[in-house]
Amino acid sequence: MSTQKTVRQQADVVEANELRLEQDKAEQIVDALNTELANAYVLYHQLKKHHWVVEGAEFLPLHEFLEEAYEHVEEGADVIAERAQALGGVPVSGPTNQEQRATVEFEGEDVYDVRTMFQNDLEMYGDIIESMRDSIELAENLGDYATAEILREILVTLEEDGHHFEHYLEDDTLVLEEATK
Repeated sequence: MSTQKTVRQQADVVEANELRLEQDKAEQIVDALNTELANAYVLYHQLKKHHWVVEGAEFLPLHEFLEEAYEHVEEGADVIAERAQALGGVPVSGPTNQEQRATVEFEGEDVYDVRTMFQNDLEMYGDIIESMRDSIELAENLGDYATAEILREILVTLEEDGHHFEHYLEDDTLVLEEATK
């Protein structure tokens, strides 16, 4: 095993790309993509936590729904990271850097009731959806239509999952009140 370490690309440097997107435009888009990537991983970890700790009468369907939701987020994050790399950037990958880069905040380590957890998730989805729309607009304005399209596809899934959280938070339920005490 070699002990020599050679840095091939510094994390904060966007190199020329073969997609023929101008350097200054690529730098702006990679910056936006890294913010979206960081946001995705903050959401991923919060959803994963909720998947682990959810309890109650609706445990199994909520547990399964949360698993599906965090898998969607992770799939989108992978696509975002690969696009950042294709544009000559380095995807933000360390948990400390992701937390610092994110524009959303993890709710913390405490365990909350299901309704509070889902309200926190829905709030984060909303913030990420707004950020994603801004990144799509940036990519469009800079002529990077492929990145805009990639982010649109991820946005559709985010909005669908966010809408499902909204449904779960409605007040109509089949669970009897006495079953929740």
